[in-house]
Amino acid sequence: GRVRVSAGKLRWARVVRGGRKAWAMSGANARLPVVPSRMSLQQMKARFAGAAKGHSMLKKKSDALLVRFRSILKDILDQKTNAGEISRESMVALALAKYAFGEELKHTVKEGVTDSTCRVRMTPENVAGVMIPVFSSAKRSAGSQAGAKEIGSLTGLGRGGQQVTAARESFQKTLALLVQLASLQTSFIILDLAIKLTNRRVNALENVVKPKIDNTIKYIISELDELEREEFFRLKLIQNKKQKMQKEKEAAEFAAREERQKSALSTFDVSSFDQGPSLIGAATGAEDEDVIF
Repeated sequence: GRVRVSAGKLRWARVVRGGRKAWAMSGANARLPVVPSRMSLQQMKARFAGAAKGHSMLKKKSDALLVRFRSILKDILDQKTNAGEISRESMVALALAKYAFGEELKHTVKEGVTDSTCRVRMTPENVAGVMIPVFSSAKRSAGSQAGAKEIGSLTGLGRGGQQVTAARESFQKTLALLVQLASLQTSFIILDLAIKLTNRRVNALENVVKPKIDNTIKYIISELDELEREEFFRLKLIQNKKQKMQKEKEAAEFAAREERQKSALSTFDVSSFDQGPSLIGAATGAEDEDVIF
């Protein structure tokens, strides 16, 4: 089939084989430049075990972040629905307060406010190693609370006091809801980026690092097997040569021994022995035919 690959980069390439379309990763057979040895094999196995463990941990982290991400998304949808309803109620309460108090309500409130009545506090929260901010409304000091109560008690004292109080309480609820919504949206954005980064790492380990280390391990094993076969063949040749040399040596020794025996038999002559009188004949004065010597 045909494979289209960009210049030297690991990318997904389209492979067309037999009329069917499939997707394969270019450079899938890549390996690390190592010298095939037992030490390199142990190192590669240790790296593969570390990559597999890291892949498993990052996968679990991604799953945990995804669970929290979906929970926050559900809370955001609910809070936005509630925020729309509470904001509508707050605007209605403000309109009633303006109608009851008059148009000078805004100026009266601005002149009476000297300090903020609501403080936002941020506390970090750890979610699978990712720190996300959690916003909450902080409690005011005693002096600020006393000033706020005094302003609230004096505003609308002549007219429209009940509507002004209802509007203030409604907007306090809206503010608390907006603080929660801001916390959820900030956490949503941070978790989204963390999930994307974790998934990229998981995909890199799964599709690039682990296959490359696995191919390196297979290459080292094949090279070591080839070296073992070559060593076995070399030892076999040496053994055969030694056996051949031993056989040649034994054959030469046997031929030499046979030659010595033949030469010894060829030089033997019976007539060379002395045919003088025997000792018995010399003693008795007659030869005994039964005695050979």
